Amino acid sequence: MDFDTLLSFISFAAILSIGIFVQAAAGFAAGLLIVPALLWCGYTIPDAQCALLVATIPQNVWGVWSLRKSIEPSQVAWPGLGRILFLPVGIVVLKLMDFVDEATVRQIVGLIVLSVTLAIIYIRPKPQPRLHPIWAFIAFPLSGFFQGLVGMGGPAMVFWVQAHDWETQKSRGFLFTMYLVSILPALGFLYMAFGNQVVESGALALMMVPLLWGVTVFGLKFGTKLGRERLRRVTLALLLVIGLAGVLGPMWG
Repeated sequence: MDFDTLLSFISFAAILSIGIFVQAAAGFAAGLLIVPALLWCGYTIPDAQCALLVATIPQNVWGVWSLRKSIEPSQVAWPGLGRILFLPVGIVVLKLMDFVDEATVRQIVGLIVLSVTLAIIYIRPKPQPRLHPIWAFIAFPLSGFFQGLVGMGGPAMVFWVQAHDWETQKSRGFLFTMYLVSILPALGFLYMAFGNQVVESGALALMMVPLLWGVTVFGLKFGTKLGRERLRRVTLALLLVIGLAGVLGPMWG
């Protein structure tokens, strides 16, 4: 292995580890961190998506297993189906964007990160016992579309969950289940659309699963010790910087 290859692998491993650590500690932001960071390292959106999906498997399996008593299958079935059905729509749009140059792609992703971060900061839905079904018909197809397009399908689901007056365990169990049930379909759709292009990044992420499992455990403990709200503020500040860098980077040359 030459020096450039080693440096590339170290960067790849560091980005995945940081993203998974933040997700475990603060409860969100894996995709918002990992996808734009990998783009800056020269990976494509399909590469970054595949790596992200594989990297989150340990965390989601652990989450579903540990919170299984709080998960109601009937409650996750239709939202999960809506998310999965719109995954290929996002991937088709991504495929149609093949002609867009890398700098513009980074700007688009940066704009999405910036918009989502500002939405997280300023949109605080009031928890209610029940929402009108129309919100689910918006949130989960939108989540699937953005998951397929840029690998960032979490925010739409998180807003929907935050609008319910659920206990923390139920909310987390629901989200872990949504992420987990869509991993294999998303990987399958990516492979059908982009073929072997996504295999290398997925294989590298798979090699890192033991490390990422350790990072998950450490992140969960660290988040409990330091406090999720404090970590949330730090993470949001970091996302604002990443989003602005993506939008303004090409202007700086």
